[in-house]
Amino acid sequence: MASLLGIFARVGGIAALILLVVTLLSQLITLVGFLLVAVKVAIVVIFIAVVVLIVLVIFRDRSHRRREADDF
Repeated sequence: MASLLGIFARVGGIAALILLVVTLLSQLITLVGFLLVAVKVAIVVIFIAVVVLIVLVIFRDRSHRRREADDF
């Protein structure tokens, strides 16, 4: 009977370790997925900011050229 309990304890320990590794790997995959989404969102936000800054520079240059043309 004692040997049977020892066998069950070892099998239970191995099963617990396997389930722990599976759980940790699934959480790691979820974390990596979240980080990838965060990086993609950051890239899109930076791209939109650069486009807006380019448009603002173009409009500022046009208004500056109009003022120079009106001065003459």
